[in-house]
Amino acid sequence: MTVTLITGANKGIGFETAKQLQALGHAVYIGARDAERGEKAAAAIGARSVQLDVTDDASVNNALATIGAAEGRLDVLVNNAGILAAGEVDGPSALRAFDTNAVGVVRVTEAALPLLRKSSNPTVVTVSSSAGSFWAVTNPDRPEFDLSFALYSASKAAATMLTVQYAKSQPDIKFNALEPGPTATDMTAAFGIGRPPEESAATVVRLATLDADGPTGTFRDENGELPW
Repeated sequence: MTVTLITGANKGIGFETAKQLQALGHAVYIGARDAERGEKAAAAIGARSVQLDVTDDASVNNALATIGAAEGRLDVLVNNAGILAAGEVDGPSALRAFDTNAVGVVRVTEAALPLLRKSSNPTVVTVSSSAGSFWAVTNPDRPEFDLSFALYSASKAAATMLTVQYAKSQPDIKFNALEPGPTATDMTAAFGIGRPPEESAATVVRLATLDADGPTGTFRDENGELPW
């Protein structure tokens, strides 16, 4: 059975990804900052839950220790937790955006590496964004051209770069970053846009279920690799 951890998975794309991977036979751990919400989400689909706040080292380490004790390995990590950071552009806001969207990727990945190395097909998927793509935000034909979420875009650019660097430094583990597509979640509710989360989750699932010879070090959406 494939052991999978998804951060920020008690709702939105993360929850739908958990639901779909659980249906495929994965032993899914829903990582949630709020333990009660995580347990409720896990119970709804027959998954497991761990309290996991990507901005807290102790929380992250405890979550991975729990999975290690129960499973002995981790096959798939989905770095899904993130924030939009659409408010004021100032120092505290920047620190919060990067702490969640980029440093959180480092915290969880570093804690997970020892368990991933015990897998026969270790895979890491980071939910990033084309709003962090230089190519997209400077292309007048792309919707990202008109977005002005500086901290979100910058922190997601960092998340994609981290993915590429991890792929280079950890050649035995697949690392890929993903633009999931415009999705109607709590994070985008104020804009009234996006497709159902289950449609975007399907793209995450495809990357989370790659064969051993699948791609690594890429940034892609549902149609293939993207420039960034």
